[in-house]
Formats: sequence, C-alpha cells, structure tokens
Amino acid sequence: MRTKTIGLIAHTEKAGVAKLARDVIGEFKERSLEVIVENETAKIAKQKAGGSIVQIAQRSDLIVVLGGDGTILNVVAMAGKNLKPIFGINVGSLGFLTCVNSSAYREAVDAIVSGRISYSKRALLSVELRTNKRVLSTVHALNDAVVSRGDLSRLIRLNAKVNGEALTEFNADGLIIATPTGSTAYSLSAGGPILSPESGVFVITPICPHVLTNRSVIVSDSSVIEISPGSKEYPTFLSVDGREPVRLPPKAQIAICRAKAMLQLGFLPDVSFFSVLRHKLKWTGSNV
Repeated sequence: MRTKTIGLIAHTEKAGVAKLARDVIGEFKERSLEVIVENETAKIAKQKAGGSIVQIAQRSDLIVVLGGDGTILNVVAMAGKNLKPIFGINVGSLGFLTCVNSSAYREAVDAIVSGRISYSKRALLSVELRTNKRVLSTVHALNDAVVSRGDLSRLIRLNAKVNGEALTEFNADGLIIATPTGSTAYSLSAGGPILSPESGVFVITPICPHVLTNRSVIVSDSSVIEISPGSKEYPTFLSVDGREPVRLPPKAQIAICRAKAMLQLGFLPDVSFFSVLRHKLKWTGSNV
C-alpha cells in the first residue's frame, strides 16, 4: 500500500523525541512525501503546525506515532471516526503496538515509502454506558474496558451477561473486558490468556476474584457483553484504555460489543506479533 501523506504525532515529553521527529520528517521529505505535523509535535520539533490529532487523522493516509503503546492508545481515542492506519516508532523499550525502536527510524521510513509494511487488523470495543435505558456515552477502545472499585479497599459485585444470558456475579476488585490487542495489557497482568490479534474473540478477566473458580472467559467478538454493579453501597468506576475513570451513576449498565471501526496497525515486513511477543516476554527463541 503506497502512502502519499504522512501524519506525524509524538509523545512530546519523551526524551530525544524532538530530534527524532526532525530526523523522521527530513527522511520523508527527502523521498518527496508530504508530512503533516501535529500542533504540539510541531512546537518541539520547530516545524510548521498541521493541526490537532483529529485534523491530522482527517488529512493523512498513514499516521506515524513517535512514542509508546500509550501514545498510540491516545491517538486512537482522539482520532475517533477519522482513524487511519498507524505505524508506531517506539521511544523507549519495545512495546506490543510499536514494532521498531527509534534507532531504526530510517528502516521504518524506507519500508513506508516503498509500501513494504504489512498491516494487522485490530478489533476495537464499542463501550456504551447506560442508565434507566438512556445512553449516556459511547466510546471506543483498542485495549480494554475496566470496571473496578477505584481506590476503595474492598470487593465489589458485578453482574455479567453475554448475549442476554447471565454469566455470573463476580465478587472481585473489578472486571476487564479486553480485545486480543488488550490481552497483553492489564488482562495479562490479572492472569488472563494471550490472544492472537486476529483471533475474533474477546476475553473477560476478573481482577482478584474472591471465588477461585472465577477465571477468564473467552467469547466471540460478535457477542454483546453487559456489566452492571450488583450493589449500590460502594462506588464503581469505568475506565476505557487507561483513561480517567468515570464513576458509574445509579442503575448503570455497560454494554460492550465490537465496534464497526477497525485499526490497521503497521509492522515492518519481517516483524510479526509472535516475534514481538517472544522479544517482549523473553521467551525461548528470542534474541534477547
């Protein structure tokens, strides 16, 4: 896939990212590709400002993100319905969503310009918050939706349904509903399985459940998952892709399903999900 217009967005607080941004812009311009630089990125890189994240997403064919997994999650959230394919260049340690370190930026630019990068199609969650049958908000998530107790040091009860059928009432610190992409994030830390990115499933993982038989449950990504607090006594919070938690109102219900939108995540031709997994987790077969 040939790319004509590059959108560039950086995590501006990362050390060395200003120089990296200038270097990447220079490499693209040498190859006669148009680069539109996000406003805050342009400030630190001393470049012409091209607009907000939303405007960059509207105007570009491919978004190059300089940062880490969190930066990509933020771009996905901000871009919304204007989401375009994303290629991540990591500033720091290798992440699960970024396939190349900053030292290899020339290799990344060469692959993008020549159309040699491959794309992994990543499902997104549509997370709908309702109360009294009224929809309060709908947001998308690349990684996960987390319903939790917040700072309160006690268990909460959460009723879970799948396609209208009761699953169970979880007595736990919280519940994680994750995409395959998010299976290597909070869900993995909570003991959930690692899912292949295009496996077509979601995983429901309880956080520190009181009942030891409560384990992760894998469901089809065509499912509708409904979560509602089982008790009104204690506050319950919703956080989507690690964003600021929102306290659930009385009689709240969260409905989660696969979003219509999908992220195309770019990788170098010789990089796969499993090679990143081996590298990141230092498994046998890794060169680390």
